[in-house]
Amino acid sequence: MKTIREENSLLIKSWCNEPGEGALEQARHLARFPFAFKQVCLMPDTHQGYGMPIGGVIATEDVIIPNAVGVDIGCGMCAVRTSLTEIRPETLKEIMSEIRRAIPVGFAHHKEPQDKTLMPELKGNSRIVEQEYESALTQIGTLGGGNHFIEIQKGDDGLIWIMIHSGSRNIGLKNAEFYNKLAVAFSEKQDPAIPKGWQLAYLPVDAEAGDSYRREMQYCIEFAFANRKLMMDRIRGIVHDCTSGSASFDDMINIAHNYARLEHHFGRDVWVHRKGATSAYEGEIGIIPGSQGTPSYIVRGKGNPESFMSCSHGAGRKMGRNEARRSLNLREELRKLEERGILHAIRGVGDLDEASGAYKDIDVVMREQEDLVEPIVKLEPLAVVKG
Repeated sequence: MKTIREENSLLIKSWCNEPGEGALEQARHLARFPFAFKQVCLMPDTHQGYGMPIGGVIATEDVIIPNAVGVDIGCGMCAVRTSLTEIRPETLKEIMSEIRRAIPVGFAHHKEPQDKTLMPELKGNSRIVEQEYESALTQIGTLGGGNHFIEIQKGDDGLIWIMIHSGSRNIGLKNAEFYNKLAVAFSEKQDPAIPKGWQLAYLPVDAEAGDSYRREMQYCIEFAFANRKLMMDRIRGIVHDCTSGSASFDDMINIAHNYARLEHHFGRDVWVHRKGATSAYEGEIGIIPGSQGTPSYIVRGKGNPESFMSCSHGAGRKMGRNEARRSLNLREELRKLEERGILHAIRGVGDLDEASGAYKDIDVVMREQEDLVEPIVKLEPLAVVKG
Protein backbone atom coordinates (compact mmCIF):
# COMPACT_ATOMS: atom_id res chain seq x y z
CA MET A 1 0.00 0.00 0.00
CA LYS A 2 1.36 3.42 -0.97
CA THR A 3 0.26 6.76 0.46
CA ILE A 4 -0.14 10.08 -1.32
CA ARG A 5 -0.65 13.36 0.49
CA GLU A 6 -1.00 16.74 -1.12
CA GLU A 7 -1.50 20.15 0.45
CA ASN A 8 -5.01 20.86 1.80
CA SER A 9 -6.29 17.38 1.10
CA LEU A 10 -6.87 14.06 2.81
CA LEU A 11 -4.46 11.17 2.56
CA ILE A 12 -4.86 8.88 -0.46
CA LYS A 13 -4.06 5.24 0.25
CA SER A 14 -3.52 3.11 -2.83
CA TRP A 15 -3.31 -0.68 -2.85
CA CYS A 16 -2.76 -0.40 -6.60
CA ASN A 17 0.98 0.00 -7.20
CA GLU A 18 0.49 1.58 -10.62
CA PRO A 19 -2.80 3.50 -10.69
CA GLY A 20 -3.56 5.30 -13.93
CA GLU A 21 -3.32 9.08 -14.01
CA GLY A 22 -7.07 9.42 -14.63
CA ALA A 23 -7.88 7.43 -11.50
CA LEU A 24 -5.30 9.37 -9.48
CA GLU A 25 -6.73 12.71 -10.60
CA GLN A 26 -10.20 11.60 -9.51
CA ALA A 27 -8.76 10.45 -6.18
CA ARG A 28 -7.24 13.90 -5.71
CA HIS A 29 -10.68 15.45 -6.23
CA LEU A 30 -12.15 13.09 -3.62
CA ALA A 31 -9.36 13.99 -1.19
CA ARG A 32 -10.42 17.65 -1.49
CA PHE A 33 -14.14 16.94 -1.28
CA PRO A 34 -15.35 18.99 1.73
CA PHE A 35 -17.43 16.21 3.29
CA ALA A 36 -14.85 13.43 2.86
CA PHE A 37 -13.69 11.72 6.06
CA LYS A 38 -10.22 10.56 7.08
CA GLN A 39 -8.82 9.22 3.76
CA VAL A 40 -9.48 8.08 0.20
CA CYS A 41 -8.76 4.44 -0.69
CA LEU A 42 -7.88 2.92 -4.05
CA MET A 43 -8.16 -0.84 -4.39
CA PRO A 44 -5.75 -2.88 -6.59
CA ASP A 45 -8.27 -3.01 -9.46
CA THR A 46 -8.76 0.76 -9.59
CA HIS A 47 -9.26 2.57 -12.88
CA GLN A 48 -10.93 5.76 -14.03
CA GLY A 49 -14.73 6.00 -13.79
CA TYR A 50 -17.28 8.81 -13.68
CA GLY A 51 -16.44 11.16 -10.82
CA MET A 52 -14.93 8.46 -8.63
CA PRO A 53 -12.51 5.75 -9.71
CA ILE A 54 -13.88 2.25 -10.05
CA GLY A 55 -12.15 0.37 -7.28
CA GLY A 56 -12.45 3.45 -5.04
CA VAL A 57 -13.68 3.79 -1.47
CA ILE A 58 -14.62 7.05 0.27
CA ALA A 59 -16.42 7.82 3.51
CA THR A 60 -18.49 10.98 3.85
CA GLU A 61 -20.21 12.79 6.67
CA ASP A 62 -23.81 13.93 6.22
CA VAL A 63 -23.91 13.65 2.41
CA ILE A 64 -24.17 10.96 -0.24
CA ILE A 65 -22.68 11.11 -3.76
CA PRO A 66 -24.64 9.29 -6.50
CA ASN A 67 -21.61 9.14 -8.81
CA ALA A 68 -19.58 7.53 -6.01
CA VAL A 69 -22.12 4.68 -6.06
CA GLY A 70 -22.38 4.43 -9.83
CA VAL A 71 -25.08 3.63 -12.35
CA ASP A 72 -25.35 -0.13 -11.75
CA ILE A 73 -26.47 0.18 -8.13
CA GLY A 74 -26.01 -3.00 -6.12
CA CYS A 75 -24.10 -4.82 -8.86
CA GLY A 76 -22.26 -7.75 -7.36
CA MET A 77 -21.19 -11.35 -7.32
CA CYS A 78 -22.71 -14.58 -6.12
CA ALA A 79 -21.27 -18.09 -6.05
CA VAL A 80 -22.43 -21.57 -5.13
CA ARG A 81 -20.33 -24.64 -4.46
CA THR A 82 -21.75 -27.89 -5.81
CA SER A 83 -21.10 -31.47 -4.70
CA LEU A 84 -19.76 -32.35 -8.17
CA THR A 85 -16.08 -33.12 -8.59
CA GLU A 86 -16.16 -33.32 -12.40
CA ILE A 87 -18.39 -32.42 -15.35
CA ARG A 88 -17.99 -34.27 -18.62
CA PRO A 89 -17.42 -31.96 -21.64
CA GLU A 90 -20.70 -33.00 -23.30
CA THR A 91 -22.59 -32.36 -20.06
CA LEU A 92 -20.94 -28.96 -19.66
CA LYS A 93 -21.99 -27.98 -23.19
CA GLU A 94 -25.55 -29.09 -22.44
CA ILE A 95 -25.60 -27.03 -19.22
CA MET A 96 -24.36 -23.91 -21.01
CA SER A 97 -26.93 -24.33 -23.79
CA GLU A 98 -29.73 -24.63 -21.24
CA ILE A 99 -28.46 -21.57 -19.36
CA ARG A 100 -28.55 -19.50 -22.55
CA ARG A 101 -32.14 -20.62 -23.16
CA ALA A 102 -33.26 -19.86 -19.61
CA ILE A 103 -31.45 -16.56 -18.94
CA PRO A 104 -31.65 -13.57 -21.30
CA VAL A 105 -28.35 -11.70 -21.73
CA GLY A 106 -27.33 -8.25 -22.93
CA PHE A 107 -30.34 -6.05 -23.69
CA ALA A 108 -32.72 -9.02 -23.84
CA HIS A 109 -35.51 -9.39 -21.25
CA HIS A 110 -37.99 -12.12 -20.44
CA LYS A 111 -40.92 -12.17 -22.85
CA GLU A 112 -43.36 -12.34 -19.94
CA PRO A 113 -43.28 -10.58 -16.55
CA GLN A 114 -41.93 -12.75 -13.76
CA ASP A 115 -43.81 -13.45 -10.52
CA LYS A 116 -44.10 -10.32 -8.33
CA THR A 117 -43.22 -12.38 -5.26
CA LEU A 118 -39.67 -12.55 -6.63
CA MET A 119 -39.34 -8.77 -6.35
CA PRO A 120 -38.21 -6.88 -3.23
CA GLU A 121 -40.96 -5.28 -1.18
CA LEU A 122 -41.80 -1.66 -2.03
CA LYS A 123 -41.37 0.58 1.01
CA GLY A 124 -42.49 4.17 1.18
CA ASN A 125 -42.69 6.63 -1.69
CA SER A 126 -40.24 5.45 -4.37
CA ARG A 127 -40.77 7.52 -7.48
CA ILE A 128 -38.27 5.91 -9.87
CA VAL A 129 -38.74 2.37 -8.58
CA GLU A 130 -42.51 2.66 -9.07
CA GLN A 131 -41.97 4.14 -12.54
CA GLU A 132 -39.70 1.24 -13.56
CA TYR A 133 -41.42 -1.56 -11.63
CA GLU A 134 -43.41 -3.15 -14.47
CA SER A 135 -40.36 -3.14 -16.75
CA ALA A 136 -38.26 -4.63 -13.95
CA LEU A 137 -40.64 -7.60 -13.80
CA THR A 138 -39.31 -8.65 -17.21
CA GLN A 139 -35.69 -7.96 -16.22
CA ILE A 140 -35.40 -9.87 -12.96
CA GLY A 141 -33.48 -13.06 -13.64
CA THR A 142 -31.54 -11.61 -16.59
CA LEU A 143 -27.80 -11.15 -16.89
CA GLY A 144 -27.32 -7.79 -18.55
CA GLY A 145 -24.30 -6.82 -20.63
CA GLY A 146 -20.78 -5.45 -20.35
CA ASN A 147 -18.60 -7.38 -17.92
CA HIS A 148 -21.47 -9.41 -16.45
CA PHE A 149 -21.05 -13.16 -16.69
CA ILE A 150 -22.07 -16.65 -15.64
CA GLU A 151 -19.23 -19.12 -15.12
CA ILE A 152 -18.90 -22.79 -14.31
CA GLN A 153 -15.60 -23.27 -12.46
CA LYS A 154 -13.40 -25.93 -10.86
CA GLY A 155 -12.07 -25.07 -7.43
CA ASP A 156 -8.77 -26.12 -5.90
CA ASP A 157 -11.00 -27.67 -3.23
CA GLY A 158 -11.78 -30.31 -5.86
CA LEU A 159 -15.39 -29.18 -6.43
CA ILE A 160 -17.39 -27.53 -9.21
CA TRP A 161 -18.65 -23.99 -8.56
CA ILE A 162 -21.19 -21.69 -10.23
CA MET A 163 -20.51 -17.92 -10.25
CA ILE A 164 -22.61 -14.97 -11.45
CA HIS A 165 -21.75 -11.28 -11.85
CA SER A 166 -24.80 -9.09 -12.45
CA GLY A 167 -26.55 -5.95 -11.27
CA SER A 168 -29.77 -3.98 -11.02
CA ARG A 169 -30.42 -3.65 -14.75
CA ASN A 170 -32.35 -0.58 -15.93
CA ILE A 171 -33.93 0.21 -12.57
CA GLY A 172 -30.51 1.00 -11.09
CA LEU A 173 -29.48 3.09 -14.09
CA LYS A 174 -32.67 5.19 -14.01
CA ASN A 175 -32.26 5.85 -10.28
CA ALA A 176 -28.64 6.86 -10.71
CA GLU A 177 -29.41 9.24 -13.56
CA PHE A 178 -32.40 10.86 -11.84
CA TYR A 179 -30.73 11.48 -8.48
CA ASN A 180 -27.44 12.61 -9.97
CA LYS A 181 -29.36 15.34 -11.82
CA LEU A 182 -30.96 16.39 -8.52
CA ALA A 183 -27.53 16.34 -6.89
CA VAL A 184 -26.05 18.52 -9.64
CA ALA A 185 -28.86 21.07 -9.24
CA PHE A 186 -28.37 21.11 -5.46
CA SER A 187 -24.57 21.22 -5.48
CA GLU A 188 -24.38 24.13 -7.92
CA LYS A 189 -26.25 26.32 -5.40
CA GLN A 190 -23.92 25.58 -2.50
CA ASP A 191 -21.01 27.69 -1.27
CA PRO A 192 -18.40 26.64 -2.03
CA ALA A 193 -19.70 24.81 -5.08
CA ILE A 194 -18.03 21.56 -6.08
CA PRO A 195 -16.28 22.07 -9.45
CA LYS A 196 -18.63 20.65 -12.09
CA GLY A 197 -15.77 18.84 -13.80
CA TRP A 198 -15.22 16.72 -10.70
CA GLN A 199 -18.60 14.99 -11.27
CA LEU A 200 -19.06 14.70 -7.50
CA ALA A 201 -22.46 16.34 -7.01
CA TYR A 202 -23.98 15.36 -3.67
CA LEU A 203 -27.19 15.29 -1.63
CA PRO A 204 -27.54 15.80 2.14
CA VAL A 205 -28.63 12.46 3.57
CA ASP A 206 -31.33 14.04 5.75
CA ALA A 207 -32.84 16.24 3.04
CA GLU A 208 -35.89 14.98 1.16
CA ALA A 209 -33.94 14.18 -2.03
CA GLY A 210 -31.11 12.50 -0.11
CA ASP A 211 -33.55 10.42 1.91
CA SER A 212 -35.38 9.38 -1.27
CA TYR A 213 -32.11 8.42 -2.97
CA ARG A 214 -31.07 6.27 0.01
CA ARG A 215 -34.42 4.49 -0.01
CA GLU A 216 -34.43 3.88 -3.76
CA MET A 217 -30.73 2.92 -3.77
CA GLN A 218 -31.51 0.28 -1.14
CA TYR A 219 -34.33 -1.07 -3.29
CA CYS A 220 -31.94 -1.36 -6.24
CA ILE A 221 -29.44 -3.23 -4.06
CA GLU A 222 -32.18 -5.65 -3.04
CA PHE A 223 -33.35 -5.99 -6.65
CA ALA A 224 -29.81 -6.77 -7.82
CA PHE A 225 -29.58 -9.48 -5.16
CA ALA A 226 -33.00 -10.88 -6.15
CA ASN A 227 -31.87 -10.84 -9.79
CA ARG A 228 -28.75 -12.87 -9.01
CA LYS A 229 -30.67 -15.24 -6.75
CA LEU A 230 -33.28 -16.01 -9.41
CA MET A 231 -30.61 -16.72 -12.01
CA MET A 232 -28.73 -18.92 -9.57
CA ASP A 233 -31.87 -20.83 -8.63
CA ARG A 234 -32.55 -21.55 -12.30
CA ILE A 235 -28.95 -22.56 -12.98
CA ARG A 236 -28.99 -24.92 -10.02
CA GLY A 237 -32.07 -26.54 -11.51
CA ILE A 238 -30.33 -26.88 -14.88
CA VAL A 239 -27.21 -28.43 -13.35
CA HIS A 240 -29.36 -30.78 -11.27
CA ASP A 241 -31.30 -31.96 -14.33
CA CYS A 242 -28.27 -32.25 -16.64
CA THR A 243 -26.40 -34.37 -14.09
CA SER A 244 -29.38 -36.71 -13.53
CA GLY A 245 -30.02 -35.32 -10.07
CA SER A 246 -26.54 -36.14 -8.78
CA ALA A 247 -25.63 -32.56 -7.77
CA SER A 248 -26.36 -30.91 -4.44
CA PHE A 249 -25.59 -27.27 -3.64
CA ASP A 250 -24.28 -25.22 -0.72
CA ASP A 251 -25.85 -21.93 0.33
CA MET A 252 -25.19 -18.99 -1.98
CA ILE A 253 -22.40 -16.54 -1.22
CA ASN A 254 -23.38 -12.97 -2.19
CA ILE A 255 -21.32 -9.78 -2.11
CA ALA A 256 -22.26 -6.43 -3.64
CA HIS A 257 -20.29 -3.52 -4.97
CA ASN A 258 -21.61 -0.08 -6.02
CA TYR A 259 -23.45 1.19 -2.94
CA ALA A 260 -23.23 3.56 0.01
CA ARG A 261 -23.81 2.29 3.55
CA LEU A 262 -23.74 3.80 7.03
CA GLU A 263 -20.83 2.22 8.90
CA HIS A 264 -18.68 2.97 11.95
CA HIS A 265 -15.01 3.73 11.25
CA PHE A 266 -12.35 5.55 13.26
CA GLY A 267 -14.89 6.46 15.94
CA ARG A 268 -17.45 8.02 13.59
CA ASP A 269 -20.64 6.93 11.81
CA VAL A 270 -19.96 7.69 8.15
CA TRP A 271 -21.40 6.87 4.72
CA VAL A 272 -18.96 4.47 3.09
CA HIS A 273 -19.21 4.57 -0.70
CA ARG A 274 -17.80 1.49 -2.43
CA LYS A 275 -17.71 1.84 -6.20
CA GLY A 276 -16.30 -1.31 -7.73
CA ALA A 277 -15.09 -2.35 -4.29
CA THR A 278 -16.48 -4.83 -1.80
CA SER A 279 -16.76 -5.10 1.95
CA ALA A 280 -14.01 -7.14 3.63
CA TYR A 281 -14.81 -7.12 7.36
CA GLU A 282 -12.91 -9.62 9.48
CA GLY A 283 -14.16 -13.11 8.66
CA GLU A 284 -16.52 -11.89 5.91
CA ILE A 285 -16.63 -14.24 2.91
CA GLY A 286 -16.30 -12.49 -0.42
CA ILE A 287 -15.72 -13.12 -4.13
CA ILE A 288 -13.00 -11.61 -6.33
CA PRO A 289 -13.41 -12.67 -9.98
CA GLY A 290 -10.72 -12.62 -12.62
CA SER A 291 -11.40 -11.88 -16.28
CA GLN A 292 -12.69 -14.24 -18.94
CA GLY A 293 -10.30 -17.18 -18.93
CA THR A 294 -8.43 -16.37 -15.69
CA PRO A 295 -8.90 -17.59 -12.10
CA SER A 296 -11.34 -16.18 -9.56
CA TYR A 297 -11.12 -16.36 -5.77
CA ILE A 298 -13.34 -16.96 -2.79
CA VAL A 299 -11.79 -14.88 -0.01
CA ARG A 300 -12.09 -14.14 3.69
CA GLY A 301 -11.85 -10.52 4.82
CA LYS A 302 -9.18 -9.42 7.27
CA GLY A 303 -11.04 -6.34 8.50
CA ASN A 304 -8.22 -3.91 7.74
CA PRO A 305 -9.37 -0.48 8.99
CA GLU A 306 -6.93 1.30 6.66
CA SER A 307 -9.13 0.40 3.67
CA PHE A 308 -12.42 1.05 5.50
CA MET A 309 -12.51 -2.79 5.63
CA SER A 310 -12.76 -3.07 1.84
CA CYS A 311 -11.08 -4.96 -1.01
CA SER A 312 -11.17 -5.12 -4.80
CA HIS A 313 -14.24 -6.33 -6.68
CA GLY A 314 -12.27 -8.05 -9.43
CA ALA A 315 -9.22 -7.80 -11.64
CA GLY A 316 -10.07 -4.33 -12.99
CA ARG A 317 -9.66 -3.03 -16.52
CA LYS A 318 -6.25 -1.99 -17.80
CA MET A 319 -7.58 -0.65 -21.11
CA GLY A 320 -10.86 0.81 -22.28
CA ARG A 321 -13.30 -1.12 -24.44
CA ASN A 322 -12.48 0.63 -27.71
CA GLU A 323 -8.73 0.38 -27.04
CA ALA A 324 -9.10 -3.36 -26.39
CA ARG A 325 -10.93 -3.90 -29.67
CA ARG A 326 -8.25 -1.92 -31.53
CA SER A 327 -5.13 -3.31 -29.93
CA LEU A 328 -5.73 -6.90 -28.78
CA ASN A 329 -4.99 -9.78 -31.13
CA LEU A 330 -8.08 -11.92 -31.65
CA ARG A 331 -6.12 -15.02 -32.59
CA GLU A 332 -3.92 -14.73 -29.49
CA GLU A 333 -6.86 -14.23 -27.14
CA LEU A 334 -8.64 -17.24 -28.64
CA ARG A 335 -5.49 -19.33 -28.36
CA LYS A 336 -5.18 -18.62 -24.63
CA LEU A 337 -8.76 -19.74 -24.04
CA GLU A 338 -8.72 -22.76 -26.30
CA GLU A 339 -5.41 -24.08 -24.96
CA ARG A 340 -7.07 -24.32 -21.58
CA GLY A 341 -10.19 -25.92 -23.00
CA ILE A 342 -12.52 -23.13 -21.79
CA LEU A 343 -15.95 -22.80 -23.37
CA HIS A 344 -15.81 -19.05 -23.95
CA ALA A 345 -17.83 -16.13 -25.35
CA ILE A 346 -15.37 -14.49 -27.75
CA ARG A 347 -16.67 -14.77 -31.30
CA GLY A 348 -14.96 -11.86 -33.04
CA VAL A 349 -13.07 -8.58 -32.68
CA GLY A 350 -16.16 -6.94 -31.19
CA ASP A 351 -15.86 -9.21 -28.14
CA LEU A 352 -12.24 -8.33 -27.34
CA ASP A 353 -13.32 -5.68 -24.82
CA GLU A 354 -14.06 -8.61 -22.50
CA ALA A 355 -10.94 -10.67 -23.29
CA SER A 356 -8.45 -11.32 -20.49
CA GLY A 357 -5.92 -9.05 -22.20
CA ALA A 358 -8.15 -6.05 -21.45
CA TYR A 359 -7.87 -6.68 -17.71
CA LYS A 360 -5.18 -6.52 -15.06
CA ASP A 361 -3.38 -9.66 -13.95
CA ILE A 362 -5.59 -11.13 -11.21
CA ASP A 363 -2.57 -12.67 -9.45
CA VAL A 364 -0.93 -9.23 -9.17
CA VAL A 365 -4.22 -7.79 -7.88
CA MET A 366 -4.39 -10.51 -5.22
CA ARG A 367 -0.78 -9.92 -4.10
CA GLU A 368 -1.42 -6.20 -3.76
CA GLN A 369 -4.23 -6.81 -1.26
CA GLU A 370 -2.70 -9.53 0.90
CA ASP A 371 -3.36 -7.35 3.94
CA LEU A 372 -7.05 -7.00 3.04
CA VAL A 373 -8.19 -10.56 2.25
CA GLU A 374 -7.12 -14.17 2.55
CA PRO A 375 -7.82 -16.43 -0.47
CA ILE A 376 -9.59 -19.62 0.60
CA VAL A 377 -10.56 -21.19 -2.76
CA LYS A 378 -9.01 -20.60 -6.19
CA LEU A 379 -11.45 -21.19 -9.04
CA GLU A 380 -10.40 -22.02 -12.60
CA PRO A 381 -12.95 -21.31 -15.37
CA LEU A 382 -14.45 -24.18 -17.35
CA ALA A 383 -17.19 -22.36 -19.28
CA VAL A 384 -18.53 -18.80 -19.46
CA VAL A 385 -21.62 -16.96 -20.69
CA LYS A 386 -20.99 -13.23 -21.19
CA GLY A 387 -23.50 -10.44 -21.31
